[in-house]
Amino acid sequence: MNIPFLSFSPQHDPIREEILAAIAGVYDKQWYVLGDQVKAFEAAYATFNDVKHCIGVANGLDALHLALLALNVGPGDEVLVPSNTYIATWLAVSFVGATPVPVEPNPFTYNIDPNRLEAAITPKTKGIMPVHLYGQACEMTSIMEVAQRHGLWVVEDNAQAQGATWQGQMTGSFGNVNGTSFYPGKNLGALGDAGAVTTNDEVLGGKIRTLRNYGSQKKYYNEVIGYNSRLDELQAAVLNVKLPYLYTWTQQRRTVAAFYDQYLYGLGDLILPVTTVGASHVYHLYVVRTAHRDALQRYLQEHGIGTLIHYPVPPHRQQAYSHLNMQEGVCPIAEELAQTSLSLPIWPGMQEPEVKVVAEGIGGFYKTL
Repeated sequence: MNIPFLSFSPQHDPIREEILAAIAGVYDKQWYVLGDQVKAFEAAYATFNDVKHCIGVANGLDALHLALLALNVGPGDEVLVPSNTYIATWLAVSFVGATPVPVEPNPFTYNIDPNRLEAAITPKTKGIMPVHLYGQACEMTSIMEVAQRHGLWVVEDNAQAQGATWQGQMTGSFGNVNGTSFYPGKNLGALGDAGAVTTNDEVLGGKIRTLRNYGSQKKYYNEVIGYNSRLDELQAAVLNVKLPYLYTWTQQRRTVAAFYDQYLYGLGDLILPVTTVGASHVYHLYVVRTAHRDALQRYLQEHGIGTLIHYPVPPHRQQAYSHLNMQEGVCPIAEELAQTSLSLPIWPGMQEPEVKVVAEGIGGFYKTL
């Protein structure tokens, strides 16, 4: 049995006709930008995320970028970011001319460590951008307390954690203004690039709506220098169909993760995911760690099992950030995670026999050592 890293079929096949009908509805209505589908999705996602405002934008990076612009972040400012995250988190900071300052993660949850934040704060620090990595909620109570003590804002990167909670509160609802992505592989995925900003602040929400649409609230009247970053009407139609299924798909991901926990326990030097008390996990990714990561990945590939590495090079070691002169060893936890982490197949609709095949493959690898 071949096991791909990701399969859309169990999600998409049962709702194929709904999706196609929604797309046809947009086609027939002949209103393709900022129409009824976008308005409906913004309202529905705001309700789902338990916030007052949702503003659809073109992608997750734009969501973070526009959030920082709305907060007036710019050159000379510093933003605390995780040392281990997808580079988009850092890029948003760079786009506004500010400097990303890495903070190491909790080595067990992989999320930014609240206990390390205050040591990274300087007079230039303006805010904190926590990432709910792999689908587990950050320890938001502690993060918000640090921010409040130092007069900092918070922007959550919620791209991997739609539906996750910290102490019962939705991720994407803590920060001043927050960004998420609906890239196809996300837990709530469109059929192309798409994203959104969530906030309870009416003023910030209004700024985002203006910035995403050429700096204009009224056509041909431009208040500020803005951007063209609008959630596509077709993608909004797809997301409107998918959103009601997200809870079920999340429960299916959690079931798959529980099977992995059961079948992988005690295998070799494998380190399994840990969910901290107070957090919930929606398992955008199921990430294990091993000192034999590269060899394990090759072995599984040879046996028809797909895996991915999230992420092989931490942002501070990317050529794009060579100007920051962060040498190897500056962020040792992030570097160790980059060398040892492996993401196993997981998707809604994945079945126990498929998990067993992956686990048996991993067990077979350890027998070769």
